Amino acid sequence: MTEARDIVQERDKSVDDIGRRAHRIKAARDDPGPSPLRGIGTFGMIGWSIAVPTVGGVFLGLWLDRVAPQDFSWTIALLLGGVVLGAMIAWNWIAKEGDRK
Repeated sequence: MTEARDIVQERDKSVDDIGRRAHRIKAARDDPGPSPLRGIGTFGMIGWSIAVPTVGGVFLGLWLDRVAPQDFSWTIALLLGGVVLGAMIAWNWIAKEGDRK
């Protein structure tokens, strides 16, 4: 009789262990946590969001310096404008990513 009770208790313990293990696996799958690759991707996204408007501003400025020369340099003005625009885009993207968590 006690052997049967021990077997039943052993099965209950096994079922509980399997249930806990399955719950941990599901929790890890649903929320994997921070990844180093995600951080690298974030740096890449921020870099591109600043670099593209900056380089675009430089090219547009070079063209405007040839087509419509002024007392100031279009290239420098649009370079700074591109940096500011890129920083605003990066800031907005970071704010959206922060809201997700």
